[in-house]
Amino acid sequence: MMEWKEYKLGEVVISVKDRITTSVLNASSYISTENMLPNKAGVTLSSGVPSGNAIKFVADDILISNIRPYFKKIWQADRIGGCSSDVICLRATNITEPIYLYYLLSQDRFFDYVMQGTKGTKMPRGDRSQIMQWPVLLPSKNKQKIIASILKSLDDKIEVNRKINENLEQQAQALFKSWFVDFEPFKNGEFVESELGMIPKGWRVGTLDEIGDVVGGSTPSKSKPEYYTDKGIAWLTPKDLSISNNKFTAKGEIDITEEGYKSCSTKLMPKGSVLFSSRAPIGYITIAKNDICTNQGFKSVVPKLAGTAFIYYFLKISTKDIENKATGSTFKEASGALMKSLQLIIAPERILHDFENIMKPLFTQQEVLEDESRRLAELRDTLLPKLMSGELNVNEIA
Repeated sequence: MMEWKEYKLGEVVISVKDRITTSVLNASSYISTENMLPNKAGVTLSSGVPSGNAIKFVADDILISNIRPYFKKIWQADRIGGCSSDVICLRATNITEPIYLYYLLSQDRFFDYVMQGTKGTKMPRGDRSQIMQWPVLLPSKNKQKIIASILKSLDDKIEVNRKINENLEQQAQALFKSWFVDFEPFKNGEFVESELGMIPKGWRVGTLDEIGDVVGGSTPSKSKPEYYTDKGIAWLTPKDLSISNNKFTAKGEIDITEEGYKSCSTKLMPKGSVLFSSRAPIGYITIAKNDICTNQGFKSVVPKLAGTAFIYYFLKISTKDIENKATGSTFKEASGALMKSLQLIIAPERILHDFENIMKPLFTQQEVLEDESRRLAELRDTLLPKLMSGELNVNEIA
């Protein structure tokens, strides 16, 4: 540890304040808290670029969302662009390797520190001056490179898995659209009129509750700690999905006990159920990896006539329509009645069965890759604080 030296964060980074006009930015170069992904998962395309100015960032700068730090949104820039004022932009000085700085700030203990100084309850924001006081230990730049390379090798494999899954997802969505929207494999057959337009003969218009059981959820009393546990009955909330991008979900942040389950109206649903958040916000969607129940923020679908894949992609393409039909004053909510009555085109059972059989190996591969990425992320997050504190000697693993 002789070569490690302690600093305050503000001594080893530059807080970037340069400005850039947003008129030169596009969906891939404008970063706001909204298009930063949770749990250190990077960024996605912006849904819109506001007019005015933004903070200018360059490749290797570290961007951190300053809203709700518990979401752990952080990204190392790989391009030039602009970010909103609710994003902190930091640049490594000559005593810090940019990639090492990224991992230094990716630690849970950094986000825990930021949360200690946040202001506001509904939408907590980090205190920038407090953030710059965060104590850090830095080894030599050579050792920084070695440490960062170990962690980056894990992240690189996670990124490879993500890209494979993204490609598989595009294939699956394209197949669903080809079969059930454009009817491409059936175009040589006879078509008939329906209330949703021309459809292949033998198909029909029906409702969501004909192909799956729509199930709501509930919350055991929060005043009863005996209703909650670390290992019990898997229970999910929309907040759990706000910090996860996984297609398949086994559990939420906390489980409920048998007593808690019996105390409310939540229902245990089987593996393969499609879990759909019906409020705050509408449209989080995931597939149950095992038996699971949810809070009242969901209207989930247990497959019946159609299978998991069909229901999953139908809800995906119907989210905007569901949002438009939802009602509520404080926040919009899709009721059980609304979900059950959603109209859709129902193919003959044989075709629905064939679609599921094609999707099954694809979904299995996606689930395997998500599981591997989760294990790699857990390994990275276990190594991270040990490497950053010098507790684990890089010579032992490099």
